[in-house]
Amino acid sequence: MELKIGETFTWKRTFSEVEVIQFAEISGDKGKHHMVRDDQGRLMVHGLLTASIGTKIGGDLNYIARELVSEFLRPVFTGDTITCELSITDVVQSEGFKKIEIKSTYSNQHGKEVLIGTSHGIIRE
Repeated sequence: MELKIGETFTWKRTFSEVEVIQFAEISGDKGKHHMVRDDQGRLMVHGLLTASIGTKIGGDLNYIARELVSEFLRPVFTGDTITCELSITDVVQSEGFKKIEIKSTYSNQHGKEVLIGTSHGIIRE
């Protein structure tokens, strides 16, 4: 796969209450802030569940992450639609694989950033 610096990929999804509860069971993170509805009847989505949107894009690219750095800026709630945009910031060809660096930005349906991050890893040839 040919990747170029500046190339971007996007994916979006809306989180449901069922998914938050399932993630709480899988991860064991049943913090009150995830299990008790707010005054609008919503559950707070786990940060790592939010960050998982990017793994869909990574899977499409056959990207193997070696390091992920995430900064969680705002809470995400059930019913929110989050768009993840991954941008390629560096590509270095090595023998049998490419070293890739990525910048990620996650925004809610109101255009507010909820998560930003970076990653580096490889794509095998």
